[in-house]
Amino acid sequence: MTVSKTIKEFFFIIIGTSIYAFGLVYLNIANHLAEGGVSGITLILRALFGIDPAYTTLLINIPLILIGGKILGKRSLAYTILGTVSLSVALWVWQRVPIEINLEHDLLIVALLAGLIAGVGSGLVYRMGGTTGGSDIIARILEKNYGISMGRSLLTFDIIVLLASLTYLDLKRMMYTLIVSYVFSRVVDSILDGGYSAKGLLVVSNKSEELAPLLMTGLQRGVTFLNGEGGFSGHSKKLIYLVVSSSELTSAKQIIHEIDEQAFISVINVHEVAGEGFTYLRPQTKRLRFRQKKGL
Repeated sequence: MTVSKTIKEFFFIIIGTSIYAFGLVYLNIANHLAEGGVSGITLILRALFGIDPAYTTLLINIPLILIGGKILGKRSLAYTILGTVSLSVALWVWQRVPIEINLEHDLLIVALLAGLIAGVGSGLVYRMGGTTGGSDIIARILEKNYGISMGRSLLTFDIIVLLASLTYLDLKRMMYTLIVSYVFSRVVDSILDGGYSAKGLLVVSNKSEELAPLLMTGLQRGVTFLNGEGGFSGHSKKLIYLVVSSSELTSAKQIIHEIDEQAFISVINVHEVAGEGFTYLRPQTKRLRFRQKKGL
């Protein structure tokens, strides 16, 4: 791994934890909403004993990091330490900056915004390979030593923390906290899946070799031939696989059906695409170049 890439990842982990801490302080804490995981425990300790979450985040995570050091590996350990420390520092700083977000006491908007901000912050951290420690470490220890899946242990831990939060929250605010958790998980998934979702097309046709060049020239997308065999006829066929943007889906179907009305098309949701035409520029058609020169 290059030094520049490491610096970039460290930078975005710090930015991600700062965003997460901002939402926790100015939305969750300010509006008396709970949180899952270790952050939820720090909020319980704050509500019951007045202890600053900036300190309890470190105090709870340090022993967990020491215990899970061998499981995490050197790189993950370094990134987890960075995430934990930067989160604690960000919590300390944000609690001392006098900012007020006036949402007119609308808890639904608060919950949606809190989930969005927390999801963006955590998503950046996870995408860079980091964590903020806490329940992630516990889940890895349980998975390695007892064979309990991380998903199950993380969910169980969050449920326990949220139920414990009822010691200082009423049921109404707990329900809004569940909205926060749902939005948070959806935003994190979106960030981890990548910035570009698309549609995959699997085309079964007797005219695959005629279709392929038309799809490539008409859509400026590459196609791949897959060898297949009809289950009923036993005849060999060439299947076409290609990936297009959602806006190109209709055009792709039109091209296929103009040549073969009997073609079988299976549309697949593609959560992440990397490669020419998606994560870097594809060759432009003459028509597209002309439109750009005209400023269209």
